[in-house]
Amino acid sequence: MAVKAKLHRLEGGEGEIELPEALVEGPVHKDLLYRAVVSYLTNQRQGTHATKTRAMVAGSGRKIWPQKYTGRARHGDRYAPIFVGGGVAHGPQPKDYEHKLPKKMRRGALLAALRDRFQSERVVLLDKLAFERPKTKQGLALLERLGIPKDATALIVVSQQENTIPVKKSFSNLPGVECVPALSVHPYEILRHEWLLLTAGALQELLAQRLQGRVN
Repeated sequence: MAVKAKLHRLEGGEGEIELPEALVEGPVHKDLLYRAVVSYLTNQRQGTHATKTRAMVAGSGRKIWPQKYTGRARHGDRYAPIFVGGGVAHGPQPKDYEHKLPKKMRRGALLAALRDRFQSERVVLLDKLAFERPKTKQGLALLERLGIPKDATALIVVSQQENTIPVKKSFSNLPGVECVPALSVHPYEILRHEWLLLTAGALQELLAQRLQGRVN
């Protein structure tokens, strides 16, 4: 079954668009959203933290004092971890923090994020998005005409064809507004913004490639 939703037109006026029922109705799986957010944030870690061990500290390896008859503990060189300027014992080393989710879970999390925005009535559908030249003023005017509050954060999802420099730069200077292509949108990005603006082309790409098998 299909659900009819309001479709705004770039030139003005309104129409209707049919959406798959599974995209709008159904449970929002918070567990999948949690796993997707954890995966996204974990993958942002570069893992380049590092400290030098005693083998990496540059300097002489001469024995710091004689082995016997000094009354002090036996030491090999001054770069042991207990000395100032020595190596670090058990310190952090470069690490790969990659955290992958199975394809079904990624699709399920994206569907859950979209459902959450549809069910909370914070989705605006637009037939297309195109500007001749970058201009922040026209981007702001469009958001205001579509009913998105000026102080609210918004994620604008466009199709591959609409992902042009004039479109992206028209929104890049607006605080809390981000423009991303549909083929790379992540559930975390949807959740961290209060409003979601979807173009008809972006919705088609999401249904055909990112949500394939989940809404049929």
